[in-house]
Amino acid sequence: MRLFILCCALFGLASTIHAESPVRKKRLLLLGDSISMGYTPFVKKLLADEMAVHRPMRGEKMENCSGTTYGVANIDRWLRIDGGRWDVIHFNWGLHDLKHMKADGKTASDLAADPPQATVEAYARQLREIVRKLKATGAKLVFAATTPVPDEPMKVYRSNADVLRYNEAALQVMKEEGVAVNDLYAFARPRMKELQIQPANVHFTPAGSEALAVEVVKAVRGAL
Repeated sequence: MRLFILCCALFGLASTIHAESPVRKKRLLLLGDSISMGYTPFVKKLLADEMAVHRPMRGEKMENCSGTTYGVANIDRWLRIDGGRWDVIHFNWGLHDLKHMKADGKTASDLAADPPQATVEAYARQLREIVRKLKATGAKLVFAATTPVPDEPMKVYRSNADVLRYNEAALQVMKEEGVAVNDLYAFARPRMKELQIQPANVHFTPAGSEALAVEVVKAVRGAL
């Protein structure tokens, strides 16, 4: 009888310990260019109690995922970060693909006549290749549309007409692949003077990056 009571007590203790064991946090992988690098710290802060947030790193510095050409070459490495097993992957590509380059293919150009880093056709093809590798992880996916660029001339040539063309190509890929879209272009376009660095800069102020982070967090939570 005493042995039975002791066993019951031990079973109850074990059940209590099991019930109180910490639940694994959901895991979020952020992939993207310097715009995503700007909002990453704010996303981590906003989701600190909910999710473990990761992004590619180079030592102690965040890695810029650049254009889709670089993305295709490195996506397998990024998906293995900290053992992988992602619940959500929020990603963006486009801002580098559409920037114009000099003939050497390595130096950014301020001339409209020079070609983009990747044509819109190459961008769509490579983005689709990346998306299919992301889908193979089983994670929930959210694609962030490329944010608007200033209408004024810049040191690196980009145009909003190209942003719209590349976003249109990306949205078609996402529609066909069944991927959710976080339309950061639509969010930022009417607020450019308020959110972006002035004068004429594609990047965002800290307050602008924080505002984008709020939209990213909404999309991530929505995916779950």
